[in-house]
Amino acid sequence: MKKKIKQPLDGINVLDLTRVLAGPTSTQVLGDLGANIIKIERPLTGDDSRNLGPPYLDKNSKNPMESAYFLSVNRNKKSVELNLTKKEGQEIAKKLVKNCDILVENFRAGNLKQYGLDYKSIKKIKPDIIYCSITGFGQNGPYSKRGGYDYLVQAMGGIMSITGEEKGSPTKIGVGVSDIITGLYSSIAILSALRFRDITGKGQQLDISLMDSQVSWLSYMAQNYLVSEIIPKRIGNDHPSIVPYQTVKAKDGLMVLAIANDRQFKDFCRFANIPEISNKPQFKTNSSRVKNRTQLNKIINKTFKTKTINQWVNGLIKVNVPCGPINNIRQVFNDEQVKSRNMIVSMNHKKSPNKKIKLIGSPMNFSLSKVKYKKTPPILGEDTIQVLKDFLKLKDKDLKKLKRNKII
Repeated sequence: MKKKIKQPLDGINVLDLTRVLAGPTSTQVLGDLGANIIKIERPLTGDDSRNLGPPYLDKNSKNPMESAYFLSVNRNKKSVELNLTKKEGQEIAKKLVKNCDILVENFRAGNLKQYGLDYKSIKKIKPDIIYCSITGFGQNGPYSKRGGYDYLVQAMGGIMSITGEEKGSPTKIGVGVSDIITGLYSSIAILSALRFRDITGKGQQLDISLMDSQVSWLSYMAQNYLVSEIIPKRIGNDHPSIVPYQTVKAKDGLMVLAIANDRQFKDFCRFANIPEISNKPQFKTNSSRVKNRTQLNKIINKTFKTKTINQWVNGLIKVNVPCGPINNIRQVFNDEQVKSRNMIVSMNHKKSPNKKIKLIGSPMNFSLSKVKYKKTPPILGEDTIQVLKDFLKLKDKDLKKLKRNKII
């Protein structure tokens, strides 16, 4: 008889040695899927991102540690304070590994060797461990010893060179996309390695870097270069190979028009009362529109000034032409579609003034094995005693000694 599970990763234990954004993004995904995440944090200070604020949930505290940044990627995790610089702390971590299926870490390449927590050392005590290493530049190569940060990798990985206005400066994207994409790739790799282990019984090390992930994420822009050897340039909010797929100015402000095929363009022209445009040779196909972008934009810009954003949106969606407003974050969370998809979730949190916090929901929807919001982002060390008792069967006297020696 097959074991009944409620979530895909029920019964999977993860030792989480990550901090800030890329690693915690990955382990939060695993936690949302049912894995038991044991997050190791430095005593007293914890994950670096606890101090990346304001805003803070506990803003009135003398030492606020519940930053919005930390809260965004640390639900469904247990927090254990553990000093990995001390031998006793390293031994506890190794004992925890014996009870885990996965270890995720984002230390600089080679740094965990000094603690005996590198892959080769861990493999000796847990041969089938899935050990995911997340770094800035990977485990090998000339940059492997460098620290890697999202902003740096956005610059070095090419995305900034194609983001921004044509005559303006290169611009970073408004969130840490290199970190987030790396976290998602890490989750995909971990799930694949779990499947491989199910079949072969073998664990392995996963080497995921911000730089590799960012280069991969260049997608068709990088492929354009590889095919043509022409270096892509910034073109603002226009699309390099689809027209009109851009920002347009209506009577009362900016909005987005995202026409992806010739049928949509024809229907747009009909609604905009310029039907003759869609039959002109220079605009009839997408390829011709790309070549004659400047000429077409003059017509479109003049046309859009005749109606408000709402008039354009309400009219164009009736003829299945993609378009929409440029929402600020408040407008996003007030959007009826976002609300209907449960992209805001409420959880209890003892540091919140009203004992509740709102978090961004998971985008993963399953018909059976649904995402569960079981545990609010933890207060530093709130699960230390319970985890060490449950996993290592430590007694109160042992725990008091560890606390006295500043190991936990």
